[in-house]
Amino acid sequence: LHIQKGRLSLSLSSSMTKGTPSFGKRHNKTHTLCRRCGRRSLHIQKKECAACGYPSARTRRYNWAEKAIRRKTTGTGRCRYLRDLPRRAKNGFREGTVAKSQKRRA
Repeated sequence: LHIQKGRLSLSLSSSMTKGTPSFGKRHNKTHTLCRRCGRRSLHIQKKECAACGYPSARTRRYNWAEKAIRRKTTGTGRCRYLRDLPRRAKNGFREGTVAKSQKRRA
């Protein structure tokens, strides 16, 4: 700030631009790691994930982000439950039985 003859005039110093010098002042984190999706998208003040929508019960997804849906959809992870469903369905979801011995009796 410079005051000349009773007038207030602003000089453009390096601290008043929006570009490169302003980036050096960024040292507070707005987002932290999300418990559900693991990304650094959980807004600390809002307590809401920008990527998956945690703590909302429904996972955040939009049809305008087709690629994002493709990255998160079923089959992109381990599929711990779905992996053996076809085999179990083929056998009629039987449980608690023991297979017959394949050894020949002499």
